[in-house]
Amino acid sequence: MESDRTICEACLPDAQKVSDEALNVFLNENRTWKLLDDDVQKLGKSYKFQNFIKAQGFTSSIGDMAKKEGHHPTIILEYGMVTVSWWSHKIKGLHNNDLLLSLKTDEIY
Repeated sequence: MESDRTICEACLPDAQKVSDEALNVFLNENRTWKLLDDDVQKLGKSYKFQNFIKAQGFTSSIGDMAKKEGHHPTIILEYGMVTVSWWSHKIKGLHNNDLLLSLKTDEIY
């Protein structure tokens, strides 16, 4: 995956959802990520911080990465915690890119 991508493959209406097998492998290898399903499958994870300023800095870093990738998560910023959810709006589910960006989120943390 190119880190300077500006066109998000997952955002194309004909993009393929990630296979069940690939998703299961991801979830087995990355047990801190949870599969959320509120009409659309999403990957979600919460990160803990010592204070609001550190949580806000992490949120900003995720926003910068998302802008560079052209693919944007839901980010909830709270005192001492940031919750990130990845999914692909156009295909109403998960794309391989969501898995890769979840791992990039972990790297930023």
